[in-house]
Amino acid sequence: MSDFFYLIPISVALGLTGLVVFLWSLRSGQYEDLDGACERILYDEDKPADSAALDF
Repeated sequence: MSDFFYLIPISVALGLTGLVVFLWSLRSGQYEDLDGACERILYDEDKPADSAALDF
């Protein structure tokens, strides 16, 4: 039974680390534009290559 006493502080530390990382990502703006990424894939924003650059 005493073998499990070291697991409690480890699990609390991991939980607090996860909470800190989540709060940091919230403050840094990771969740600001949730719909932008799924709509951005639909738009073709690639510019065509310059035809003069392709002539050898």
